[in-house]
Order: sequence, then structure tokens, then C-alpha cells
Amino acid sequence: MSGFIWQESLDFNAAHNIVYQLGFVPAVFFTPASLPADMSLVPTWSTIFTSMFLHGGWMHIGANMLYLWIFGDNVEASMGRLKFVLFYFLCGGAAAMAQAALDPGSTIPMIGASGGIAGVLGAYLMLHPKAAIRCFFLILIFFRFINLPAWLVLGVWIGGQFVAVPQALNETGGGVAYMAHIGGFLAGMALIPFFKYRHIALFDRDIGIGDWADRPLNFQEVKAEARARYRRSVPSSADAVRKPVSTTPPKPSVPTSRRKDPKTGQNNPPNGPWG
Repeated sequence: MSGFIWQESLDFNAAHNIVYQLGFVPAVFFTPASLPADMSLVPTWSTIFTSMFLHGGWMHIGANMLYLWIFGDNVEASMGRLKFVLFYFLCGGAAAMAQAALDPGSTIPMIGASGGIAGVLGAYLMLHPKAAIRCFFLILIFFRFINLPAWLVLGVWIGGQFVAVPQALNETGGGVAYMAHIGGFLAGMALIPFFKYRHIALFDRDIGIGDWADRPLNFQEVKAEARARYRRSVPSSADAVRKPVSTTPPKPSVPTSRRKDPKTGQNNPPNGPWG
């Protein structure tokens, strides 16, 4: 966070240059290409890690910090602070390599902590797939906060990254490093067995679903509650406002001059000047 605040304090030209100086540029790392001598600030290899302290905007860092706040403390508790820092940087490095694999000659700098945080998400999925994650749920007019299992929340997230990869290949992904997210996530899943404490079991094997403070909500319960609330919001036929029934007989469609006298059965004489 402090790195981003420092980045935001720079003027436009300095902020633009710092992205190339501290960001990860695949072409500089994998090819003979290099930055101008007056722009070189740190060794090339170190940009894999310095790039993790820069971000593209407040929304970028806000989303990263939100995920880190939700999932990071549990992953850190499973291995300790020092090992967590090493784990985080290794996942970030794997993310950078995965993104660079798409185009090693790319001159576009990559910045952001998304790769390292994706590794935290992958580790959390391996540790606590049954954990209840508080989510905002919206169906038309029905909304509420519900507890969903972590495997579903994180599974949907990583699935979305795979779906978006074709956009990255076609350069229509809006500058999002989807392959970095995938690489970091898979690295976190692969590394967590080697970093966690021995007494910590994977997949919540040592914790029953009933031992969690909040349990994931059954979708049948959500469906039933949404149906009940929808029925209350729509008036039933018995409550609908009925139109008043008129006691006046309907107006006949036969002209008065053509009606028969009910007593004689004869036509009434025509009225008017021709009668």
C-alpha cells in the first residue's frame, strides 16, 4: 500500500517512467532488449518483485487488498509470517512467468500484486474449501448476504480467468494479466503443502462443517426464501382491486326506430321528418 501511495505522489512523467523502471517487462527479462541507461533503476531480475508494489489505480489496489484482507490472514496463520512472505513472493514470481510465457518479447510492463494474491487464493482453496464466505446475492428484487462455500466462490473466480484468456491472446482483455492470475493461483495450490505447518490438514479434514462460526447456505433455502418474498411483493388474485359491477343494462345495438314494441310485437313507427 505504501508503494502505491508513493507512486501516486509522483508527477505524470515520473509515474510513467517508474512503471518501466520497476515494472516487469518480459522483453527486458528474456531478450537482449534493455531500458535506456538513464532509466535503469534496479537489477532486471528484481523487477519480478518490485512490480508487485505498483498498481494501475485505486480500483486495482482496492480489489487486491480486499481479497488479501478476506483470505490472507488464514493462509498466513497456516505457515507463519516469515514463510508467508516467501510464499507470497514465489507466487508473484510464478504469476509473472506465466504471463510472460504468452509473449516473452512483449515490451508492455506488468505491475500489480494480483499474482501473489491469486497464490493466496489457491492456498486457501486447498486449506479451507468448506469455509463459509460472506457474499452479496442479488436476484431481481431479492437480495441478501449469504454464506457460500469457499470452493464455489474461488472456483467461479479462477474459472472466469480461464474464460478470459482468449481476450488476452487477442489483446482485447483491457490490460488485465489473466495468465498471471492463473499462474499465481496454481502456484499457491502447489506450494501450500510444503509451506503449511505439519499439524494443519488440507481440505478441512480436521474441521467439521458444523464447527465453523457460519455455515454455507443451502441453495434450496435461498430459492425458497426468494420465492416467498416474491409472492409477498405480487398481489394475489383475491387481493386485486375489482372493477365495480354496473346494474344498468347494456346499451342495445339496435336503433330505437328499429325496435319492436314488446306489447304488440310491431315495429315502432319511425321518428323524424320522414315518419
